[in-house]
Amino acid sequence: MKKIILAFCLFHFAFSISAQQLSYYLPDSVSYNPVIPTPKDIIYHEVGEWHVTHDRLVNYMKAIAAAAPDRMKLETMGLSYENRPQVLLIITSKKNHANLEQIRQQHVQLTDPAQSAALNTGTMPIVVWIGHSIHGNEPSGANAALLSAYYLAAAQGKQIDELLDNVVILFDPSFNPDGLQRFSTWANQHKSKNLVSDPNSREFNEVWPGGRFNHYWFDLNRDWLPAVHVESQNRLKWFHLWKPNILTDHHEQGSNATFFFQPGVPSRVNPLTPDKNKDLTAKLGKFHAQFLDRIGSLYFTKEAYDDFYYGKGSTYPDVNGAIGILFEQASSRGHLQETANGLLSFPATIKNQFVTTLSTLEGARVLRKDFLEFQRDFYKQAANRAATYAVKGYVFGDKNDPAKTFHFAEMLKRHQIEINELPAGWNDAAFEKNSSYMVSLNQPQHSLIRAIFDKTLEYKDSLFYDITAWTMPLAFGLPYKEINTPSFAMGEKVEELKPAKQSVVGGRSEYAYLLQWEDLYAPAALNELLNAGILAKVATNQLEMPVGGVMKKFGYGTILIPVKLQRDDSETVFAKLSAVAEKYRVKITAVPTGNVNSGSDLGSSRFVTITKPSVAMITGPGVNATDAGEIWHLLDQRMNITATHLEPTVFNRISLNRYNTLIMVGGSYNELNKEKLKAWVQAGGTLLLTEEAVSWAAQNGISDVKFKKAKLPADSTQKLGYLEREQQDGAQQVRGAIFGAEADLTHPLAYGYTQSTVSLFKSNKVFMEKSKNPYATPFYYGAKPLQSGWVSKENGDVIKNSAAVVVNTSGNGRVINIADNPNFRAFWLGGSKLFMNAIFFSRIIDAASGRIDEFQGLSRFEQ
Repeated sequence: MKKIILAFCLFHFAFSISAQQLSYYLPDSVSYNPVIPTPKDIIYHEVGEWHVTHDRLVNYMKAIAAAAPDRMKLETMGLSYENRPQVLLIITSKKNHANLEQIRQQHVQLTDPAQSAALNTGTMPIVVWIGHSIHGNEPSGANAALLSAYYLAAAQGKQIDELLDNVVILFDPSFNPDGLQRFSTWANQHKSKNLVSDPNSREFNEVWPGGRFNHYWFDLNRDWLPAVHVESQNRLKWFHLWKPNILTDHHEQGSNATFFFQPGVPSRVNPLTPDKNKDLTAKLGKFHAQFLDRIGSLYFTKEAYDDFYYGKGSTYPDVNGAIGILFEQASSRGHLQETANGLLSFPATIKNQFVTTLSTLEGARVLRKDFLEFQRDFYKQAANRAATYAVKGYVFGDKNDPAKTFHFAEMLKRHQIEINELPAGWNDAAFEKNSSYMVSLNQPQHSLIRAIFDKTLEYKDSLFYDITAWTMPLAFGLPYKEINTPSFAMGEKVEELKPAKQSVVGGRSEYAYLLQWEDLYAPAALNELLNAGILAKVATNQLEMPVGGVMKKFGYGTILIPVKLQRDDSETVFAKLSAVAEKYRVKITAVPTGNVNSGSDLGSSRFVTITKPSVAMITGPGVNATDAGEIWHLLDQRMNITATHLEPTVFNRISLNRYNTLIMVGGSYNELNKEKLKAWVQAGGTLLLTEEAVSWAAQNGISDVKFKKAKLPADSTQKLGYLEREQQDGAQQVRGAIFGAEADLTHPLAYGYTQSTVSLFKSNKVFMEKSKNPYATPFYYGAKPLQSGWVSKENGDVIKNSAAVVVNTSGNGRVINIADNPNFRAFWLGGSKLFMNAIFFSRIIDAASGRIDEFQGLSRFEQ
């Protein structure tokens, strides 16, 4: 009988909490304008009854903006990859709307030390950005946006009037439109009339890749600084148009947690973040605590989460004179879930997010002047920070690869960083005037420049929530240099970036053309030429020959297009090459002869015909979605190369004959037919492995890689306090640091590199031994490989003198083992060449250079 009563009570509870009226959420001391449509009027269900889809969320924002024009203005920031609108409501009082552009301009002047002193912060509104659900499967934020928008449009009385007079709210209902749409569809299609709360139910276990990510399976909450993706680029434009004082970032965490708000772990705040930022974060936290106390919600602070990496929504504002606030709500994942704290309903998660939006706005109103003055002081003090910092500026640029230089400069400009041309009379041959730029640290964005350029080797803590280093010039593989002279000349300020135009040098040839491989987009150009039926060869030797009366060197990997071997006539070949040179801005040179001054003549066997890659990548359950997404983005967005995505079940049943290149990233491949994969490689396929896939292949006899093991910490046998376990274990994780790999520039996998040290990003414990074959380790870590970031002594020792890349020969095929992630978060352009070389040139690697059994003696590393 008790079980029947309990079941009835649970059913009644589940039913009631799935269909809450607005009164469950909204303050009951406020009256609401009946003219303003409620969410249900537009989205056809109560808030929290179903998961709102992105299209309905946008429809509500449009409807409410139309119904409350005195308070709201709707802007479209841009479109996501799947062409969903990224909308922004600008919410403030009627009086402020009448002077909105003047208010914006005056507010932005706070960030300009030349103008800010004259501003009266006593009369200025504060600007607050409220942002929701950058992870699409953390939906309580976006669903709470319905309530917040309604409240801000419909609430009446002195309290709301005072709030809107003093605050301009930039209201972003969905940071990640595509992910939200994907997850809401999943959650809704698995909802039962009688809510199922069993965590094992399909409703709570999404299929791969899940709704967390954007279209390309990226975590957009790591993209605020690199801003690779269109969603981030659209958002940043509006961020810098307004320069908000506070930005909230509404997330979800594990279902058995409660609610987190910042401050985070004190020892894990980036040292570039001012103390005043921490003080204001703590003051604002008091408002969150008070508001959550009123509704009886449990919460915690100063644990688990940190403020170190500036590429997150809650940290990027911290280096821009603002305060970023992270909210983490325990996730119901569906509509009702059993947790360690009892039944957690979707409406309950929404309510906490809504309440902390209100607490943020109230705190902003009360502390308005403090935040405004902090913003002014942050930028005003930039000159003092610049004066006391040893480095005064940077020069950067790659004369061999203008595309990388352009993208780096483009990123700086996106963050409102001033860059300059090199001055007249510049005499450092490493940086040419027409392909390099300068950045002075004596400018308002001083701290952000340091966040981008600094190498970090000293830390207060050894435990991190995210990566520990991201030095951007190293990531881009871009030559750069510190300027330490107190005063130095600079050229003209760069107002607008224009990518260098390219055409075929020397015009039409009846003999041959040479495509230089150093360019970032050379693989895209080659792929397009191969698709157009052009026969191409790759130079496995350097050469030098006169071009236009000047002696010119062509490096390893130069692509030869011999005219007479084409099926097209010379005019058509020239037209195709001209189109490719212009489209990808690559350097193609016409040559009238095959006779060179040094190196190999163009008819030499040192020029090897290139096979067009036919690429597939294993995706699906067990595969690291972000690693796979980075490759998808690289091939699709940057290189215009099509790649088939094969799930293990499909791989197991189909013929693999149409593919000559197969990619596997970090993950688990328990369901993959290992013998089929091995046979495919031995038959002549190229298997390209990164991170944990390297270990998996070795364990399953597909490669011959051997591994090193880190020693246990010296104090591992000592008696330690129970609470020290997390710190001890966490210190032995490799959260993400930058290591310099030494490259054999003559090896096909290193073609196109001009620097012998290539910076790679390591965030795993895959430590490969160097091959016994002296030619099979084209990239390796030397005695002092750490360039930036935290790594424990034990892990640092095992990385020293380990292999970064190992090539194995298996039958007629090749296995390319890359221990790390050369495409990390899509901004690691310095690793792109290695990865693309593996796709295009693995088939030309001599078989003997990848065999172990032929080299039983000492390797070149041990001699």
